[in-house]
Amino acid sequence: MPALLLSSLASSSSSSSPSSSSSTSLFVSSLQRTTCGGKAGWEDATKEYWRLESAAAAVAAATAKIRVAGVSKKGRHSQVVKNLQLVSRRTSSSLQVTAATAPSDGVRWWEKGGSPNLADIHSTQQFIDALSNAGEKLVVVDFFATWCGSCRALYPKLCKLAEENPDVEFLKVNFDENKPMCKSLNIKFLPYFHFYRGAEGCLEGFSCSLAKLQKLKDAIAQHNTARCSLGPPLGASNIDFSKPASSSKSDQPANATR
Repeated sequence: MPALLLSSLASSSSSSSPSSSSSTSLFVSSLQRTTCGGKAGWEDATKEYWRLESAAAAVAAATAKIRVAGVSKKGRHSQVVKNLQLVSRRTSSSLQVTAATAPSDGVRWWEKGGSPNLADIHSTQQFIDALSNAGEKLVVVDFFATWCGSCRALYPKLCKLAEENPDVEFLKVNFDENKPMCKSLNIKFLPYFHFYRGAEGCLEGFSCSLAKLQKLKDAIAQHNTARCSLGPPLGASNIDFSKPASSSKSDQPANATR
């Protein structure tokens, strides 16, 4: 379906008006790069295309209408045409920006990072199993959302921390995929971090933005010291995931500001 749509867009650009053809050809390259980014990237790019293409078509139609009507005052006519041309240029620029920001490698930002100790969590059971299988290792859990700007800014640093601490397990929990579990864990800010270790269970939890990166590093250093456990891994076994810890007016957590 994406290939068919791209072919259709490319062919329509040759028969459309100059402004429409320009915007179509600009965006086709963006869509071609975005198709390998999965359903989400394709849908976002498609919606943006139709929005900007409609704007370009409206500009072309309005310009033609003014020229046909023949405004009596030449100066006013020229100014209106200039304004419409300015809008057209801005539309073209928006298309170019969208094309430039599309993931050229087809990998979305939260899917990057190839460290073996950096894993994605897609369910409550997978989360419990990951904590149990970690044994006495320190486990750092990153609660994030794909729409969270602070999460995206911090993510490259998290990947680097995973590479620098191969003896620590890092888990990524997508808030939108695991809302019931995140509510049970009382996650109200993003990005948010939990630290688990063996029989001690959850050691600490706090929100952390890029500006507070040192706080995250210090916590890893503090909780990753050598120690002996006197019991089996506690993990999250003491948490009732069927009952949210608290209720709030909004289902969406706030970006971390601390």
